[in-house]
Amino acid sequence: MSSLFPMFMKLEGRRCLVVGAGKVGEPKIGGLIDTGARIHVVALEATEAVHAWARTGKITLEIRAFTESDLDGVVLAVVATASRSVNGSIYREARRRGVLCNVVDDPEYCDFYYPAVVRRGDLQIAVSTNGQSPSLAQKLRQQLERQFGPGYARWVAELGETRRQVLASNLDPQRKRELLLSLASREALDAALAEEAKKDESAKRDGRVTV
Repeated sequence: MSSLFPMFMKLEGRRCLVVGAGKVGEPKIGGLIDTGARIHVVALEATEAVHAWARTGKITLEIRAFTESDLDGVVLAVVATASRSVNGSIYREARRRGVLCNVVDDPEYCDFYYPAVVRRGDLQIAVSTNGQSPSLAQKLRQQLERQFGPGYARWVAELGETRRQVLASNLDPQRKRELLLSLASREALDAALAEEAKKDESAKRDGRVTV
């Protein structure tokens, strides 16, 4: 089996298709919403959550069977119907059109896999086993969630702001590079996380956080 090419894709404003909106399709739709993609969903039936997203304009939803024209202008398709034959036919049409397609839980019909992801604000850590063992990927995700706690979200945001300030400064390029490397050091991380822990503890004492 060939190696996968790992990447994070920008989907904002781009058309994505999801076929199927049941319990399997719902989380796939939900995962696309935060990307800012233009999400079109076609399904014979949909969960209440999917209907709610449609009512609020987060997605467009049509309760009907898939047609080939649904792939017009699409850059990415996710297929989650209960029929393997239908899933396979949609995948083959997507391939013919050069549209990246994922048929949920069917590696044979996948151009890409959903990784197990740890999210801490703008920090994302993705784990894939090339479709060999999703269970192992989930276990590794759980380990990483313990290793990379919620405090990383604020630290990464602060790093981003500081980086922009450093790059806009009049420092020479070498000094900028050294400073940015030092800001991302383990010592800087430990100090930032310790400061956040102090803030959280102070908030609890003041009654601002319910535990």
